[in-house]
Amino acid sequence: MKINNDILKLWPELEWIQDTTLREQTAKTWELALQRSVLTSEDLNTIPFTLLCGPDLKVSFMDHKRAVVHIAKESGLKMNDFFKEELPVNMDVLIAGAILADVGKLLEYELDEHGKSYQGKYGQYLRHPFSGVSIAEECGVPAEVCHIIATHAGEGDMVKRTTEAYVVHHADFMTFLPFKSRLK
Repeated sequence: MKINNDILKLWPELEWIQDTTLREQTAKTWELALQRSVLTSEDLNTIPFTLLCGPDLKVSFMDHKRAVVHIAKESGLKMNDFFKEELPVNMDVLIAGAILADVGKLLEYELDEHGKSYQGKYGQYLRHPFSGVSIAEECGVPAEVCHIIATHAGEGDMVKRTTEAYVVHHADFMTFLPFKSRLK
């Protein structure tokens, strides 16, 4: 399968996934989510990455997402360097999980008549960890990656996370909580 050029443009980090099948499944998940979303790939570079920090947030969805992937990758590499076989990190699973963690937001978000994003009716009932897993499973993404999608947010506090899931969870929250704390 050839990966869609629009998806590769959105996610050049897909090339970091060594397993060709997992790389294709990850790309296909983003392609399917975009097909089902009111958002375009261009919207992802302009809408704020979260709805919880107010309308004036200038950090785009993709700025945040790509930062999470880069931080997760570097963290995984350092963990493998320092901890070796005591706490091995599967880099393909980690990177795919980081890329897919927020894919469900494409179904959660809607746009108003002015192009501002808001949580739509679907998102009020099913937050992005749930919808993300659903889309990923439809594309054949393996359970260990779906686990990262499911547990990267607060919903994951109820289950035992894998090492890769912890890394993505913390990369995500360290690039979110400082923005959220500015509101207080």
